[in-house]
Amino acid sequence: MARIDEIVGGIYRISTMPKDSPVGFNQFLIDDEHAALIHTGMAPMYEDICNAIRQVLDPARLAYIILLHFEGDECGGMERFMAQARDAQLVGCELSAALNLNSFDFACQGRVIGKRDGAVIDLGRHKLSILETPHVHHWDSMMLWEETTRSLFPADLFIQPGDQPPVIRENLSSAMCELYRHVGIFAHEDPVRRVVDRVERMQPEWVHAMHGGTLTGQVFPRFASALREQPFAFNGKLLGRALASKQVVA
Repeated sequence: MARIDEIVGGIYRISTMPKDSPVGFNQFLIDDEHAALIHTGMAPMYEDICNAIRQVLDPARLAYIILLHFEGDECGGMERFMAQARDAQLVGCELSAALNLNSFDFACQGRVIGKRDGAVIDLGRHKLSILETPHVHHWDSMMLWEETTRSLFPADLFIQPGDQPPVIRENLSSAMCELYRHVGIFAHEDPVRRVVDRVERMQPEWVHAMHGGTLTGQVFPRFASALREQPFAFNGKLLGRALASKQVVA
């Protein structure tokens, strides 16, 4: 079952912890004049996520469904959410809209918007600024910044493994780096560290990780430091499976 908790100022975390998964999966609902859902979850999670949203608002009210990159846990439920929220717009970065979202023949056609760095989505009380963050971890990756609550939505950056509470106040940064090495989602450390420098200058008070709990502004610097000081890039493993160092092509 999906759990929903208000984190700060009308921003809700919806969290599901599948059996035997090393990480939980989060979506974020922003209750405003124009309501927004950030991430949709995987397709089988749709009903649970919808039921969680209904505790706050009617899912048909969603004005924006926002994908921070194109991956199953980000967008698996997008067609069903868009079919239910008839006036909603599907938002990704410009690259993702061109290469992914506009390439499929599905119910969202004509309602897809691609955004560049610096663009703003006005929800009412909340304003979401786009941060293009290519190769953190996909080449179409982006993040969101909400100025009113000083909230960062970093997608797969600042993961914590396991079933975490809604808000994290302990330093789990070494576990984060170990998970990255084990899973292999970052090809290189340089683009990640450039983005860490950028978002740290913004001094977020809340960092709403897609996997794990929301980091407070007090613990966030420890996670940022770990990404500067510890290795975390791809080192030959994909989802824990070691790849052969040399492959023979027949």
